[in-house]
Amino acid sequence: MNHCLMRALLSFLFTVGLASCNQTSSLPLSNTPIDEEVAFSEPLGEIELIIAESAPETKQQLSVNVQNFTSTKLNPSETKKFGAWIFEEITQKETRFLPHLLSNALEASNNWGAVRVLPDRDPTFDITVSGEIIRSDGVRLELFVKAMDSTNRIWFENYYTDLATISDYPNSTRFTFGNRFDGANYEDPFTDLYSQIANDILLSRDLLTQAERNEINQVTQLNYAVDMAPAAFEGSLITNPDGRLVPTRFPADNDPIFARVKDMQDRHELFVDTVDEYYETLYTDIQPAYVLWRKYSLDEIVEGKRKNAEGSRSSASYGNSRNFLALSQRYDRFKWSKIYEHEFTELAQGFNQELAPAMLELNTQVYGLTGTMEQQYRAWRGTLRELFELELESNR
Repeated sequence: MNHCLMRALLSFLFTVGLASCNQTSSLPLSNTPIDEEVAFSEPLGEIELIIAESAPETKQQLSVNVQNFTSTKLNPSETKKFGAWIFEEITQKETRFLPHLLSNALEASNNWGAVRVLPDRDPTFDITVSGEIIRSDGVRLELFVKAMDSTNRIWFENYYTDLATISDYPNSTRFTFGNRFDGANYEDPFTDLYSQIANDILLSRDLLTQAERNEINQVTQLNYAVDMAPAAFEGSLITNPDGRLVPTRFPADNDPIFARVKDMQDRHELFVDTVDEYYETLYTDIQPAYVLWRKYSLDEIVEGKRKNAEGSRSSASYGNSRNFLALSQRYDRFKWSKIYEHEFTELAQGFNQELAPAMLELNTQVYGLTGTMEQQYRAWRGTLRELFELELESNR
């Protein structure tokens, strides 16, 4: 972690500590939401994920591409506060691994085909889900989510808000060798939000007829064909007055060019699986430090509300034993925060740095990809197009 960031965090913690170390009110009830600010949408209550008893038949499955989210910037008044820019940096990392939590909910519902997290909208998927992080801290998660299918039909555009309670976090975030973080059994504080989004996507799907779902799948296949060989499949898709893509013709089963497109798609899907696994690994690695950061954020919000509710007391009371204990506990918590802040920063920065080059074999030739995951993903799509064109030329 750079020294500037550490000094800012230390100043932030110490300043807040002196301002609130004399407060003695108890924490809010563990099951009581802390944040009561106005949001774009009403906070969700307890949401049950709709789970299918059996997955749809293969031919009826729709695949889902969850894109990396975007994030709004903190407003100017917020960025002036101590520590605010630190959390803004963390929010930027959330754009890459919060989609993984939504993907988990969709997969757990057993209602879909392949569900993958990718940097961009991918033409091989039937449904694309994009999102914007409006607000994210230890208390509130607010997202704007858009779902659309490959025909450009918008399924919905909704705001979602969920509030966390103190009981949503581990009793102790001092993760050590003897107190390891149990990620496998940890439930994210905002699970209800992801369940609601997954349920809304399912509801939108169920409003479509089977014929409309079949058309979505056809358009998806043609989208990729046009992406790979625009000249060969020109006119296969048209845009109707509503802005939706409509198929005009579908290639025959024995069409040699379309067969080659399908072959390329199989290779592309293998790389897509690798990208998705990378995002999953990122979240698994960062999760312990991220949970600590969220808990720290929650603590600061709680203490800020205490300060506003109770007001400042005389500085003469700083010397009593209770307030000294409170300050000592704050410093103790800071020591642990510093350790995990360093760990989180290293992990998060590593995600943006270059990955080990990916060596991929296609038709006995080896292709190397370098750069970030986003760069490798885009380079891979370009490589497939070039290879496809070369194969077409060699077979003419």
